[in-house]
Amino acid sequence: MKRLELPDTVLTKGKGGRLEVRSLDSRGLYVMCKYLDPKTLKLADNKRKLMLRDQDGNVLEYFIIPLRDPKRALLISSDIEEKERQIWNEKLRKAEGIWKEP
Repeated sequence: MKRLELPDTVLTKGKGGRLEVRSLDSRGLYVMCKYLDPKTLKLADNKRKLMLRDQDGNVLEYFIIPLRDPKRALLISSDIEEKERQIWNEKLRKAEGIWKEP
């Protein structure tokens, strides 16, 4: 079997120093939400929610919890809520759909 020639731009070294290929798993859209106090509209919590939608329309949701070290955060899988949800757009001062279609 002929060895595949890979460009250096897709190669990276793993934690153990072993060479690895950076490969596309999926591509899509994302939405990042923060949580505000409804009375003051000030940040209620440091956590964020990251929602990812791939090219097939599949959605994954994660909470991002910051740790003491500002360069580190904990990513926790979240159940996808089945009910209709919207997000508050602070710039436009109105509610809108999570997945704003172009």
